[in-house]
Amino acid sequence: MKKLNFYKIISVLSFTFITLFLGCKDLNSQTFCIEDSDQIEGVKDGYRYELWNQNAEGTACMTIGEGATFSGEWTNILNYLARRGLSYDQTQEHEEIGEFFTTYNCNYKLKTEAGNSYLSVYGWTIEPLAEYYIIEDWRNWIPSMAKGSKLKGTIEVNGSVYDIYETIRVNQPSIVGDTTFPQYFSIRRDVRNSGTINISEHFKKWESLGMEMGKMHEVSFVVEGYKSHGSFDFTELDVVVEKK
Repeated sequence: MKKLNFYKIISVLSFTFITLFLGCKDLNSQTFCIEDSDQIEGVKDGYRYELWNQNAEGTACMTIGEGATFSGEWTNILNYLARRGLSYDQTQEHEEIGEFFTTYNCNYKLKTEAGNSYLSVYGWTIEPLAEYYIIEDWRNWIPSMAKGSKLKGTIEVNGSVYDIYETIRVNQPSIVGDTTFPQYFSIRRDVRNSGTINISEHFKKWESLGMEMGKMHEVSFVVEGYKSHGSFDFTELDVVVEKK
């Protein structure tokens, strides 16, 4: 029988373990995919997450990483949203909570020519009910192209000009069920997928233009896809509040 080299065996086992360990991006990550319902939500590391896939069509997945980071992919969907950030109990307006900021870096890809997608800060308020977006990057279509969208003004902040639009959604899904509500958009002219955003500056500008903000439900980062196929990976994401 051939004599085995003990030290060689130990070296091989050690190399294999290190390779497997370094190849695992996050041992504590969790992956969710839509199968029968159209929504999955929860809280991890103090950050709320939600995966939504309208009518549970196609494949829609989301992976929750450390801190606020997350990643995901979608294909053959109707409308996909994956988001992560801060949630609130709908009792305070934004200025009562503090100044909102985010710093992020996202590998963001749309893998088909059909459909559309965008990368945005996202959230809702109630009293009044409103859905809002600060769009940093987009593919194929943006809400300013929608019929009935109204240009309200512009804001120059964080190294670019953002065009501000308002649209009205009639009898559409919301956090309180199907209803009618406004959508607010700040759309960055010089698109990017990394940087820092002073979120509160957008809130203040919208209000100065008559776009009323209510009590906060959430301040999140979202990737949304419509009739498309894509993927994303936040390698860095912090959503923070500076208390007044």
